[in-house]
Amino acid sequence: MRAGRVTIRGVTVVWWAAPVVPESAPALVPLLDAHERERLARFRRPADAARYLAAHALVRLTLAEVVGRAPAALVFDRTCRCGAQHGKPVLPGGPGFSLTHAGDLVGVAVHPAGPVGLDVEQVRELTDLEAMTAHVCSPHETAPDAQAFFTLWTRKEALLKAAGTGLAAPMSAITLGPSGVLDWVGEDAPTDPAWLRDLHPAPGYRAAVAGFGAEPVVTERAGDDLLAQAR
Repeated sequence: MRAGRVTIRGVTVVWWAAPVVPESAPALVPLLDAHERERLARFRRPADAARYLAAHALVRLTLAEVVGRAPAALVFDRTCRCGAQHGKPVLPGGPGFSLTHAGDLVGVAVHPAGPVGLDVEQVRELTDLEAMTAHVCSPHETAPDAQAFFTLWTRKEALLKAAGTGLAAPMSAITLGPSGVLDWVGEDAPTDPAWLRDLHPAPGYRAAVAGFGAEPVVTERAGDDLLAQAR
């Protein structure tokens, strides 16, 4: 994984970083808007607050470089399907982006050509693997073992995030094969061809990024330096 800034035109960039404790980075908190600062203040667990701050500060820093505006000046539209402002954030006129976090990692994907989905999961023991597999696998897929389960999960969650439905839509509606999506059923199924890429954020983690249309060049970058420079 390479560090540093990058010009993102024509490239989908995925940034990985460690969580940041708010008390250790007072300069990052003012980058957030009122909605984000309110959410940050509501977290009871320090680990959750650290992941939230790192992810939302990182997305502002990366998008600001792309659109040529100050990170704190970015205004996101969070209109949900119900009309309230609690949906997936979108930067009007800007590139597509997606946030994710798990364990000691946060991630941000920036895709210039439209919506994108990013997911990371920490590999861990699952006591209910059979039930989880039934939730994730389509009728045409073979049940994965414990290690392969997290790869399958991240791929499908990345696709659902890119489609804008998230986990409100069933993962079992998607059938994956070695070359990507074989079938996607249901009223929310996209009509455009999907692309999907496995990522390598850190040992012990599985991650994937996905979108629609022509498959882009995907690069992974270390985002800790960007956060450190802004602190």
